[in-house]
Amino acid sequence: MSKGKRLKKARALVDPTREYSVDEAVTLVKQTSTVKFDAAVEMHLRLGTDTKKAEHIVRASVVLPFSTGKKRRIAVFCSPEREQEAKTAGADLIGGAELVKKIQQTGKVDFDVAITTPDFMKAMATVARILGPKGLMPNPKSETITTNLSKAITELQKGKLTFRSDAQGIVHAAVGRVSMGDEELKANIGSFLDAVKKAKPQELKGTYLKSVTLASSMGPGIRVKI
Repeated sequence: MSKGKRLKKARALVDPTREYSVDEAVTLVKQTSTVKFDAAVEMHLRLGTDTKKAEHIVRASVVLPFSTGKKRRIAVFCSPEREQEAKTAGADLIGGAELVKKIQQTGKVDFDVAITTPDFMKAMATVARILGPKGLMPNPKSETITTNLSKAITELQKGKLTFRSDAQGIVHAAVGRVSMGDEELKANIGSFLDAVKKAKPQELKGTYLKSVTLASSMGPGIRVKI
């Protein structure tokens, strides 16, 4: 069966006008996976934030109960004195001024998350225009600016998710894989939802969570009852 036919068949299983319970959505997201690999289970949360206001940007992190199965490449920016600690903890890329300079010159990044220490933030400011738009700039809310590098690296390896609302006021995150058990997926979904709710801007009036959608990689969206 072609990819187009598989997607058409999967879409036929989902009623786009209906909001499903979490139990139903987890069952459906597995049934509607159309790819031949172990697809990611993604959540997309549309927020009622004012995207023109900087204080309405939702940014936080959460350690999910179960691993999402995705290995992320962790970069640590620090002084030479802290490099051994980062190496021992298992960081994939470690560097200081020379690494910052390389990013400045090439504009390229080959990591999924960046961690730094408070004393190194001044140096990081020079690559903010490169890392910022990619959601990779370390910041206190996501706990990627820290004095405890070992703890930060270990939590990320265990599946800590850092999330940020985009220019449309939507938060995207992969919370698992279709191969995971139903209860594990539901636990991750619940933890992620709770974290997003806790990150609600204090200044926000009106509805915060407008819609929640669950989908597998390249699969149809499944609306979830909040």
